[in-house]
Amino acid sequence: MKAVRHPEQGFTLVELLVSLVIFSMLSAAGVALLSFSVRAQDIAGERLEQIGDFRRFSALATSDFAQAAQRISRDESGALRPAFVGGTGQAEPVSVTLVRRGWENVDGSNRSSLQKVQYRLQGDRLERVAYRFVDGSAPLDAVTLVDGVRSLRLRYRDPNGDWRERWDPTRPTDMPVAVEMVLDVERGGSVRQLFLVGTGA
Repeated sequence: MKAVRHPEQGFTLVELLVSLVIFSMLSAAGVALLSFSVRAQDIAGERLEQIGDFRRFSALATSDFAQAAQRISRDESGALRPAFVGGTGQAEPVSVTLVRRGWENVDGSNRSSLQKVQYRLQGDRLERVAYRFVDGSAPLDAVTLVDGVRSLRLRYRDPNGDWRERWDPTRPTDMPVAVEMVLDVERGGSVRQLFLVGTGA
């Protein structure tokens, strides 16, 4: 005679244990999927922020180098400085110094449209330093362009088409034709940027 389960009878202990195991497995899979989605979103956000930083840096540097002027400047001590000075980018306090045209004067301040700017690697930050006046003034606060930079390498193309590791001009108004900047960035690898100099004149 076959046993018939009464409608008021509940699940057996084995059935409850099996259902709990299945529920636990589904919950663990859901938590793992959610964690993966959150991590992927965080990584994508960081990557997009890094790409945005590079686009802003590239646009600003392109403008700076294109507007480079053959203008000799004076430092804070009054000593004359060439119009364009460039180092290797490695173990140097300042990598590139130049004077650029086209500094907009939206507030009508009593200053020139020329601006002296510098690029430097400070720790793991690529920074841009600007000066309010071309001659004899102190630098303004540095602006971080790119974070997480492991190394910076610079080269300069002269009018003859040769590449130099440094730009130490024999004449103070001489400028390179182009600047190559290679950044080794965390989570981004090696990024090469090429900027034309003085083409916006």
